[in-house]
Amino acid sequence: MLDRLPLLIGLRYVRAKRRNHFISFISLTSMLGLMLGVAVLILVLSVMNGFDHELRTRILGMVPHTKIESRSGLVEWEALAEQLMQRERVIGAAPYVEQQGMFSVSGRNEGAMVNGIHPEWEDRVSIIGRHMRQGSLDDLQPGEWNIVLGSLLARHLGVGVGDRVTLLVPEASITPAGVFPRLKRFTVSGIFSVGADLDANLAYANIEDMQTLARLGDAVGGLRLELNDLFAAGAETRAIVNELGSDYRGIDWTFSHGNLFQAIQMEKRMIALLLTVIIAVAAFNIVSTLVMVVTDKHADIAILRTIGATPRSIMGIFVVQGLAIGVIGIAIGVGLGILLALTVSDLIGWVESTLGIQFLDAGVYFISDLPSRLHWDDVRDIVGAAFGLTFLSTLYPAWRASRVQPAEVLRYE
Repeated sequence: MLDRLPLLIGLRYVRAKRRNHFISFISLTSMLGLMLGVAVLILVLSVMNGFDHELRTRILGMVPHTKIESRSGLVEWEALAEQLMQRERVIGAAPYVEQQGMFSVSGRNEGAMVNGIHPEWEDRVSIIGRHMRQGSLDDLQPGEWNIVLGSLLARHLGVGVGDRVTLLVPEASITPAGVFPRLKRFTVSGIFSVGADLDANLAYANIEDMQTLARLGDAVGGLRLELNDLFAAGAETRAIVNELGSDYRGIDWTFSHGNLFQAIQMEKRMIALLLTVIIAVAAFNIVSTLVMVVTDKHADIAILRTIGATPRSIMGIFVVQGLAIGVIGIAIGVGLGILLALTVSDLIGWVESTLGIQFLDAGVYFISDLPSRLHWDDVRDIVGAAFGLTFLSTLYPAWRASRVQPAEVLRYE
């Protein structure tokens, strides 16, 4: 019976009504603090996981993991592509020609990067084909001077499929009439949308058309490579360049978007740390609750000691009481956090559609919707940390209770 004493009495103290309502209030605030801290931490980490996932799938699905270029121009690119495809980590290769330029339509001007691509090869290294809102990459046939624009870029220019746009490139053409910027008229044959900032500054044209515009002849700008592990891009790029020789150079995704990825990881760690401090504050509120309970229960403790309860049993009673308060708060917080993490994207979408506002503009942020991705490992770690902090907060009050001397207490009863 004495072995079960801490559990039975500790749980009874949790359920019992207290004469001191302030103790009940402190217990309730401790429980609510743990609940909110755990729920918010699960929600925020899920949103940060969502941003991380969207960065990998959307941004890095459009941006090459690595690019291989030749200083003397890459002419026999098909043979090089076949050679690089033999490498273990390379799962896709496609040629490209990049050209920075400015689109102009009826007085509206927008800068963008135009990628000259081979429609049959592009699916090997990019997700663009799966995000076509109108038209198809197959419409980019050589000599037709068609172009595919991002949805935000098309909106800013005020054009749609079938409209014509003028591309000005930063290279001068010398004519008898003087020096003029090189320009070319394109027909908009498609519009893509990935819900990211690339929708505002990226366009696609046929690679042969871009070779003609850039005066490259049969050469291409380089090869875009898709890897089976994007975090190995740096090492793989260096290995490829070392194998090909000094005439080649490689540029991996960390040069263009590495800082963004590192910023998300840093923000995730810092937010987790700050919210864990909130959980710690709520958990250590249990210290004040139990100290007051111990003071209120001196007579009960003395009686239990006189009938044979050991200091260890007394200590166990208040550890059980503190853990019961913590476990209830943590359990409710986990349920609420999981529910919010699974529904926050739909909830924000409903609020946006109802109020007619947009919280994330792809022209400002790198995605246009609020992502959420629940990782059960995060839930496990949060529960473990919250439970550990709760357990630590019970030790001092429980130790104080075990040090109560029955004779000193009962002398005045």
